[in-house]
Amino acid sequence: MIDQTHDPKRQSWVDSANGHSDFPIQNLPLGVFSVGGEARRIGTAIGDYIVDLKALSGLLPAEVAPALSQPVLNDLFALPVADRRALRQRLSDLLSDARHRAEVEPHLYPAADCRMHLPARIGDYTDFYVGIHHAMAVGKLFRPDNPLLPNYKHVPIGYHGRASSIRESGVPVVRPNGQTKAPDADAPSFGPSQRLDYELELGVFIAGGNALGQPIDIKNAPDHIAGLCLLNDWSARDLQAWEYQPLGPFLAKNFHSTISPWVITAEALAPFRNAQPSRPDGDPEPLPYLNDADDQASGAVTIALEVQILTEAMRAQNLPPQTLSRSSTLAAMYWTIAQLITHHSVGGCNLMAGDLLGTGTLSGPEKAQAGSLLELSDGGKSPVTLANGETRRFLADGDEVILTARAEAEGFVSIGFGQCRAHILPAI
Repeated sequence: MIDQTHDPKRQSWVDSANGHSDFPIQNLPLGVFSVGGEARRIGTAIGDYIVDLKALSGLLPAEVAPALSQPVLNDLFALPVADRRALRQRLSDLLSDARHRAEVEPHLYPAADCRMHLPARIGDYTDFYVGIHHAMAVGKLFRPDNPLLPNYKHVPIGYHGRASSIRESGVPVVRPNGQTKAPDADAPSFGPSQRLDYELELGVFIAGGNALGQPIDIKNAPDHIAGLCLLNDWSARDLQAWEYQPLGPFLAKNFHSTISPWVITAEALAPFRNAQPSRPDGDPEPLPYLNDADDQASGAVTIALEVQILTEAMRAQNLPPQTLSRSSTLAAMYWTIAQLITHHSVGGCNLMAGDLLGTGTLSGPEKAQAGSLLELSDGGKSPVTLANGETRRFLADGDEVILTARAEAEGFVSIGFGQCRAHILPAI
């Protein structure tokens, strides 16, 4: 899957792309943007610009042109992987060969002048729980002697989330109301969540799809990965503690989820594929339908993750955001993305192009790698002290959370995901 589009020597005639921290020519993510009051259209980020792919459709492979005329990426994700790869290769040629500059440059827009939108029409959203260190840390808060439930190492745990409340980066989050019950109270009360938290995750957009009743074999699962984005699956911990039994989270998770607007394609991530880390001695092997030698050899991806916070007081003092934690996919993910897709479909569920999967919170084994305030504050018992003297057990109104990610590998140009950010508004 590694080809000339990943060549670290390849440069673009779009000068800002060369050495760009997120969007060099080796990235070429896909997204949906608009300029002013104009209609939404599909674009690719290149340095500090966005190139309009609909306007370029006459220069692109004929197989992809109809999909590029749409205001969302679903039809493009539904195309065969060979067509999506051909699109990437052609874009790379157009943006690297100065002979095409006169044709392409009129269709470049400064990213600062554009508004980003949700990249796809998300029909369904499923959130998994692949971060074993997060699962251990949360489990210890409630079951100190037995933090992991017996099924965790046998089956990729997931639940169906709410697709309608997923929003792109920058859309504010309204603090949710709901029922909570204090341990010493006789009855629950209603009001704003007091334990609002973020969750550092990756989102996986589905490509292709499968017919109802026809599972996706793990050998074919990689072809169903359109690409990745950042995902903050906000969580109201106090609402969840009261409502989650027996059916799981409800109001605690359905009020808002934030994704970064650029889809980092599976093709762009090819150089950053890695072997899935070996399971610790004594852990069970995956069942045969989840166990594939190729997936174990290259089904993981090397991505560095970071969480920052910017409070109202920090903004007033002109202070920069403060890093809360850094993590990585290799340290966090107990299951591969292919295993998630295969398990999701093994019972006959039909996945569709544009569906979104969440990985679950991606925490590393150390406290400094925690992907949530729940972990950083030991369930709220140990407040986190910020550089300006403020403390946080959970998020306050006005706080802004910023997620970033970079895929890195020796010998290749690293690529970024852009930002996934949103700030908290008071409850209604």
